[in-house]
Amino acid sequence: MGRAEARRAQQQRGARRAPRERAKGKGSAGKPTGIRRFFTWKKILGTFLGMILLGMGALVALYFYVDEPDPNADALKQSNVYKYADGTIMTRDTGQGTLNRQIVPIDKIPMDVQTAFIAIENKSFRKDSGIDLKGIARGLWNTASGRGKAGGSTITQQYVKNFYLTQDQTPTRKLKELVISLKVDQRMRKPEILAGYLNTNFYGRGAYGIQAAAQAYYGVDAEKLTLEQGAYLAAVLQAPSQYDWATAGPNGKKLVMVRFNAVLDNMVEMGELDAAKRKEMHFQEPIKPKAAPGMEGQKGYLVQAADEELKRQTGMNDAQLKAGGWEITLNIDPKKQAALEKAVQDELESKLDRKGRAVDGGVQAGATSVDPKTGAVVAMYGGTGLSDQWSSNALRTDYQPGSTFKPIVLASALENKATTQDGKPITPNTLYDGTSKRKVVGSKVPFAPQNQDDQNYGDPMMTVQSATNSSVNSVYAQMIVDTKPQNVKTTGLALGMKDRPGWPEDQPAMALGTMSANTLEMAGVYATLDSHGKKVTPTVIKSAVHKDREYKPVHSVGDQAISRETADTVTKVLTGVVDNGSGKAVKSSAYEAAGKTGTTEKNVAAWFTGYTPELVTVVAMFGTDPATHEQVSLTGTAGGGRAGGSSFPAAIWKEYTLAALKGEDTGSFDLDAADMGPTQTPSRVNSPSNTVSQTPILPTNTPQQHSPDPVRSSTKSPDTTTKSPDPTKTPTKGPTKTPEPPVTPPILVPEP
Repeated sequence: MGRAEARRAQQQRGARRAPRERAKGKGSAGKPTGIRRFFTWKKILGTFLGMILLGMGALVALYFYVDEPDPNADALKQSNVYKYADGTIMTRDTGQGTLNRQIVPIDKIPMDVQTAFIAIENKSFRKDSGIDLKGIARGLWNTASGRGKAGGSTITQQYVKNFYLTQDQTPTRKLKELVISLKVDQRMRKPEILAGYLNTNFYGRGAYGIQAAAQAYYGVDAEKLTLEQGAYLAAVLQAPSQYDWATAGPNGKKLVMVRFNAVLDNMVEMGELDAAKRKEMHFQEPIKPKAAPGMEGQKGYLVQAADEELKRQTGMNDAQLKAGGWEITLNIDPKKQAALEKAVQDELESKLDRKGRAVDGGVQAGATSVDPKTGAVVAMYGGTGLSDQWSSNALRTDYQPGSTFKPIVLASALENKATTQDGKPITPNTLYDGTSKRKVVGSKVPFAPQNQDDQNYGDPMMTVQSATNSSVNSVYAQMIVDTKPQNVKTTGLALGMKDRPGWPEDQPAMALGTMSANTLEMAGVYATLDSHGKKVTPTVIKSAVHKDREYKPVHSVGDQAISRETADTVTKVLTGVVDNGSGKAVKSSAYEAAGKTGTTEKNVAAWFTGYTPELVTVVAMFGTDPATHEQVSLTGTAGGGRAGGSSFPAAIWKEYTLAALKGEDTGSFDLDAADMGPTQTPSRVNSPSNTVSQTPILPTNTPQQHSPDPVRSSTKSPDTTTKSPDPTKTPTKGPTKTPEPPVTPPILVPEP
């Protein structure tokens, strides 16, 4: 090959190699092309180091720019003011002011108690420089990315936040906290910082500082605290309202015990506690809370309810709320509130012998009253007082609503146009078998509920209206299967119930109210029925004003949760419960009412939920062992027999409603949209008659008719006519003696 040919071959090889080089991001001169021109490892490393230097420079600048401020004196002096709906002052919560705070020197706090707080909050406290860079970086990222509160703070940082800054979780505040913490750590000794931290924290029960906390939880001065007691206070600090043993639910108690054990285990790990001694240590339950001045009677419960709603709407925590500065006007009508308190006193408390009769000592009452047109909570009863019952009975969710849930089953059947097993539409006139212990048909889960006193209703067929009047378990268990439990749960949530653990959505037992609920949400459910199906969310707060924060009121009345036809049909059925059923005890010529009784398994709770066009009120009774806080039976209350929804709760409801509506021009329900369905006739089943009366008939244990107590002149006269029972509707078996007034039957399902 000559030199000319060799040159041409070399040029051809170069031409083939050039595309490959360009494919690797290099140009004809061997330089990077495209995006590689900007992202080389040298440039990335240089940029990263530059950012670090820039950040360090910014921190240095911040260190000299941010001065250590004066203590947060404003927060220490402000109060929260609570007013009734008419503007009169109900009470003041002085928050972080002089109420329940006493500064104690560090040498008055036992050393092992000091170490307990260090063990759970900041194990490196005695050695660090006041900050935790990793924790701060993690916290800033969490806050900036919307993943929750910042977190990662040392004891010094928490002291700075409490004493100098606000509780807001923002990047700017965290940067200030970082710089000030460095300066405080240089200026103050570790014992002084720890003392400031222990004396400025909010521990719950209105207690600020460890001295107030020691008194509030254990009735001793801080210097008398044991390590076990100190470990609990260190544990409760993270979430006082959730971890207070007196008010905590099962999950809260579980979580605080995890932290309690972590305190002691960390002390062992740090070499501050002997492992053998640790094994001998046990949790010491705190004493019962006591009401602070100004929180006596129902005021403390009303403040609790307002605070919970305010925190829910603003996202504040306990410490932020207690920093003060709020003027909160409640929807509570002082006249209606007084009427509710009087009704509970007259119809329940005056009849109890709490010291002389064991069952009476555990009786608790709770109630919520709502204006269905506005959603305003106009009255609420939480218990006999914070010193006796710390958590509000109106808001407690550890009991089941029982048969007050049955109208939701009916509403779901109507809304979903459900049909019976033989394909007939479910309406108030639809016929069902009322035999006790009848096995439900069409359910994968076997269920055969017992009716009250094991009574059979109908012969054996009865209408849904009659089954609702007498709260027949066997009928509603079959109806929920026909409707499908999942659909019923959906309807319950749409009406205002909460999706808490315990909804057995695949089981027919749900028809008997086996989930948990409180009087506030059940008032919302029935208020939604009262407002023709428009969703009503009960609200405690009318307005709340703060110079630095914004409160967005709850939108109390919303869109249609269920159709008007469904809502009005259910209301019409529930007027039958009051006129001829288990709710007959509340019947009066002074108003038109709809309602439902409810009694749970083993009679541990009894409810009456009732409403007029103007007012919705839910009254509940709970049996609670004062020592163990376990659920106990109400049977024997006030020396009587079984205490069902038609007893004390109904009596309280009636007295309160008469007083609350006194002087008002009460009206009748507008139920033109109600559809009761066609009359149905049962086939002959061991009965001389195959005609089913559409007049609801009760078993022989008809409750005593109360005399009407009108609060206004009325053209309607009370129904005092005694009707002969229909032989096709009376029970076919049961006790020979006259039983007590009909109430919601016990259910044969596991306890909650």
